[in-house]
Amino acid sequence: MRHDSVAGKGLLAMPSSGPTEATPVELSEKLLCLFNAEVERTDDGYAVTIPDREIDIGTIEPGDVYRVALIARGDDAPSEGSGSAPSQPQPPVEQGEIRYVEIEDLGKQGDGIARVERGYVIIVPGADVGERVKIEVSEVKSNFAVGEVLE
Repeated sequence: MRHDSVAGKGLLAMPSSGPTEATPVELSEKLLCLFNAEVERTDDGYAVTIPDREIDIGTIEPGDVYRVALIARGDDAPSEGSGSAPSQPQPPVEQGEIRYVEIEDLGKQGDGIARVERGYVIIVPGADVGERVKIEVSEVKSNFAVGEVLE
């Protein structure tokens, strides 16, 4: 997936029906968080669990009311002709992706460390612990990524 910012609005390219097509989805500047979650059945309806990290970093507050949008995960469906799923989980970020991250720690060389989905690490040079920064992912490896601070 690729995230871009255009004239103050975010664009998220979501996989479409074809193998090389992407459908842009406009994201509001008011977007507070973006995460993957499963819709679960409860006794009286359905629920989506918000990750603890979104509460911990202060993005959202328990008890407040928010608008929720659900975007289909077209990238989870196996493509035609593929025999099986990849043997290892794919990194939860892509090169060029733009996102907000919370710096949780400092690495041995003083670089900021952020953790995203599944504990995946993004190294952010020049960021300090406790900062919430907007980054562009510049390099993606199987077990970590590097992000450059945009603002």
